[in-house]
Amino acid sequence: MALSGKTLFIANRGEIAVRVNRAAKSLGMRVVQACSEADRDMLAARLADACVEIGPPQAAKSYLDIERVTTAAKDSGADCVHPGYGFLSENADFAASVEAGGLVFIGPSPETIRRMGDKVEARAAAKAAGVPTAPGSEGRLEDLDAAVAAIEHIGLPVMIKAAAGGGGRGIRVAHTIEDLKRLIPQAQAEAKAAFGDGGLYLEYMVENARHIEVQVLGDGKRAVHVFERDCSLQRRRQKVWEEAPAIGLSDASRQRICAASVAMAEAVGYRGAGTLEYLYDGTRDEFYFLEMNTRIQVEHPVSEMVSGIDLVEAMIRICMGEPLWFDQGDVRLSGHAIEVRVNAEDPANGFMPFPGVVSGLDIPNGQGVRFDTMLYDGYAIPPFYDSLLGKLIVHGDDRADALRRLNAALKATRIGGLKTTLPLYQALLADGDVAAGRTHTQFLEHWLDANPIAAE
Repeated sequence: MALSGKTLFIANRGEIAVRVNRAAKSLGMRVVQACSEADRDMLAARLADACVEIGPPQAAKSYLDIERVTTAAKDSGADCVHPGYGFLSENADFAASVEAGGLVFIGPSPETIRRMGDKVEARAAAKAAGVPTAPGSEGRLEDLDAAVAAIEHIGLPVMIKAAAGGGGRGIRVAHTIEDLKRLIPQAQAEAKAAFGDGGLYLEYMVENARHIEVQVLGDGKRAVHVFERDCSLQRRRQKVWEEAPAIGLSDASRQRICAASVAMAEAVGYRGAGTLEYLYDGTRDEFYFLEMNTRIQVEHPVSEMVSGIDLVEAMIRICMGEPLWFDQGDVRLSGHAIEVRVNAEDPANGFMPFPGVVSGLDIPNGQGVRFDTMLYDGYAIPPFYDSLLGKLIVHGDDRADALRRLNAALKATRIGGLKTTLPLYQALLADGDVAAGRTHTQFLEHWLDANPIAAE
């Protein structure tokens, strides 16, 4: 499809804005970058053909302001808008605003975003598509009595989740009825404050589960999967280390979870790149649907490395009207990839944010090594946003080879002027359980308690 000469507006910042810029330029597109007052000097702004200031540093008055962003995109002469991840990427009202302005939203339809963004609706869609779900409440729970009654068929422990939530935010775990009675009011208040919706639902908690997710691409009618990722190493329910393919899955389990994901993507008419997330109970070899992320994920590069498919390019082409141009049989799994998230945080001091001015930057390169980042020497990290600086990704013939490459790449990486999470990954690489893949979603929290990171 000829996209040369078309203009793409990037409604995001940081490393994902640089990543989208690269994909758009490879398609011959002109790029307009949105930026706040604090981001005039960010790398994505420097790389773009044009940059439009959309407001003050506070995200609520810039990157999260639907009217400001939509108006800027229209006034820039853009043909389409890419939302990246975070900010407005899964906001159905934003997608609708972009479309109402006569532009193409690079993502699924507003209706799909709204449906999958409601966790109760998403769970119902998963069930209808034959995707396995954990025992949970049927529909939204509006009060404590309904939650207590639901426990009779769900069992304990349960996760209390916001119906309109996502990204692991606001989840509480109740091991007893007393816990439930104490936590439900807290969860309702937090959900109302964070999402404007106090609706909750309960889901049986699979303890020591692994977090497995499946990357999909769809054109609204047909979908394919780009295999699965293991994202079990998490801190405060935020992923820090991701791998593809998932560790230790049998071919039969891989085929089962990937086929279920494609079935659901096709059932909801999914367009663009999306991810279905699951908890995996290794003792029972059972998967349970968690949610669907209707955007590109931070960890998408590992799927690209093992498949050779540029997912950001693909979602742009699809959303601009090109039907999916390959079949499932064309997607081949090759080798093993690992990604670690490099944050401006001090792991020796409770992971406190540590913005600063970058100096002495030395980025690793070579076969099977990739560093997606927004950094350059002299760049002053703004204190207003997420601490993610970039992602170090490696690809090897197998997992052992990927681990060796990651070790070498970490040793070669230098980011002066600030504290980063690089020492965390060097310490994890030396752990026998991590090397053997014996991890789960609670592993890292316990590991950090027993293995505090030493100050540099």
